[in-house]
Amino acid sequence: MRVDIETLQRFYRSPLGEAAARMIDRRISAVWPHADDMDVLGLGQSEIYLQRLTPHARRVVSAAPAAQGVAPWPSEGANATVLVDEERLPFPDAMFDRTLIVHALEEADSPTRMLRELWRVTAPEGRILVVVANRSGLWARAESTPFGHGRPYSRAQLSSLLRDAMFQPTAWARALYAPPANLAFITKAAETWERTGEKGWPGFGGVMMVEAVKRLYIDPKAEAKRVDPARAKSVMATQGAAAPQSRSQRTANRLEKARERELEPSD
Repeated sequence: MRVDIETLQRFYRSPLGEAAARMIDRRISAVWPHADDMDVLGLGQSEIYLQRLTPHARRVVSAAPAAQGVAPWPSEGANATVLVDEERLPFPDAMFDRTLIVHALEEADSPTRMLRELWRVTAPEGRILVVVANRSGLWARAESTPFGHGRPYSRAQLSSLLRDAMFQPTAWARALYAPPANLAFITKAAETWERTGEKGWPGFGGVMMVEAVKRLYIDPKAEAKRVDPARAKSVMATQGAAAPQSRSQRTANRLEKARERELEPSD
């Protein structure tokens, strides 16, 4: 059973939840510093992380699995949340440029079907960012937090799952090196715990994050890079510029264009 919306909101209102949100968003901002003029989807409980991307995005939608429940968001303006069947999203094909997935994959009935549905609604060369509990971290064992429920993942497991759904991992990161204890000396020193953990035990962060790009063809030799927040501007700040494409990327683009021509109505 999924963690319900009231439990999620109660956690993020606590000192531990607030500290966790800051540390996770620190990593998200290193990978996605902006989403200017993009259509953005959040799946799970992602509103707290979507807030930073909302002002300059073209469209932002927060979708919550029906078993989780939903609360109106944002607090001002038009409601941007919707309850969904995670395996039958109510959106047209290729609609979103960016999708943020938080508190969703771990408790999905079928992670593969959910990711394939996300593939359908993701634009060509669009990107998803998945945040999950790290199997090697302490937070996956803390049932007092939302990260202690459902399936935690290792890097190999998550990479295999994404590739099976035709997403190519492009960047990896971890966060939450502090113990999952709601104690003042821990929550107030969250940044210190993060800096120490990143250098001293980088593989044991409480959550794992992976950015992946939608593909029609997966290059088996491609390797994703590790994102360092200290060099965040050099990682994704140039998203608006066209990056050199590999042979496999050029092939995928040609296949996509050919498919679009086939779908065009004839006179």
